[in-house]
Amino acid sequence: MDEIDRDILRCLYEDARMPMRQIAEKLDISVSTVSVRIKALEDEKVILGYIPILDPEKLGYDLLTIIGVRISEGKLVDVEHKLAKDARILQVYDVTGEWDSLMIARFRSREELNAFVKDLLSQPHIERTNTLLVLNVVKDEKRLPL
Repeated sequence: MDEIDRDILRCLYEDARMPMRQIAEKLDISVSTVSVRIKALEDEKVILGYIPILDPEKLGYDLLTIIGVRISEGKLVDVEHKLAKDARILQVYDVTGEWDSLMIARFRSREELNAFVKDLLSQPHIERTNTLLVLNVVKDEKRLPL
């Protein structure tokens, strides 16, 4: 990946729907160069996909949580894959330290969160949880530094 690829990615960060012609004009390169390079970045899995960035609160997901989970020895992968199927869980991480896994999840209400945590604790191989409710988001950047 060279500086032209990075410049193309910066344009797509600015607006993932930016037409290739506009990217080409902005970078002073041909449209075919932009097209070929974007295709290569997609083929190499540098670009994994294109999605709109939504405002979760406008969709009713007012509660952002970080949930630490302690999982029985030998069951980490199975439990994480099962949990990852829940659409409210946005991210699942294997971590070091006190917890085996950390999840970032969104909920519409305290009642929904309460029911989720109680259900989580009733599942086999879940030993313990620790739920943190995010009060304010200071930074939530989706773009990587290029």
